[in-house]
Amino acid sequence: MTTISASQVAQLRARTGAGILESKKALEEANGDESMAIDILRKKGKAQAIKKADRMQSEGGIFIATDGKKAAVVMLKCETDFVGRSDNFVKVGQMLAQALHDKGPEGFETVAGEKVPAAVLELGENISVGETAMLSAPVIGTYVHSNRKIGVVIGLSKGTKDQAVDAAMHAAAMSPMYKMPEHVPTELIAKEREIWKEQMAKDAGKKPPEILEKIMLGKEKKFREENALVTQAFVKDPSRTVGHMLDGAEVTEYLRVAF
Repeated sequence: MTTISASQVAQLRARTGAGILESKKALEEANGDESMAIDILRKKGKAQAIKKADRMQSEGGIFIATDGKKAAVVMLKCETDFVGRSDNFVKVGQMLAQALHDKGPEGFETVAGEKVPAAVLELGENISVGETAMLSAPVIGTYVHSNRKIGVVIGLSKGTKDQAVDAAMHAAAMSPMYKMPEHVPTELIAKEREIWKEQMAKDAGKKPPEILEKIMLGKEKKFREENALVTQAFVKDPSRTVGHMLDGAEVTEYLRVAF
């Protein structure tokens, strides 16, 4: 018999509203094939939420639970902004983030397997869990935008929670792709260099190759710094970088999740 994981059961429950045992039995009978398991549940009259399962989920919210050393992030998706802003939806989202923080991934799957199908039935929309993550560091700072469309976690090697929160707020506003300039992938730089070459083509015969290469290196340095968290101008005080604001603390964790 095919081994059925807790995540498979949770996903089937989210799609159908069926109970844990009913979902597991259907998956076992279908040898792990979710579509077949849905058909089995429908034939038994157990698939309550299936009509909602294929609707697009472009709304929802980001939820974060933290104790200052560890943070859990959950993206909860729904169909409309109206439901995404509702108290019941927010309550479920925060509960899921806390469950991930307190119980870890396996415990989270159990809670999600119960709460998400119930939310589908209560709120009348397709609701599902999107991206999830757990991060830890000596100092953790988090920020969730007021509309819950952006959530950021910053982990520092030292420093204060306020510094980490300021860095998180900055990242929410400025969307840095990487922590450090050296983290910008070489393949991305190569792609940008091709664009810069085209832009500089008119100067190819007017300036020596070594000068053109210095210009290219300058463009690369600027590009790396503009796309890295620690070298961006700090949004609260553009006269210094985020790195200067952190005063020697290393950014060990960085996660930005957004709709």
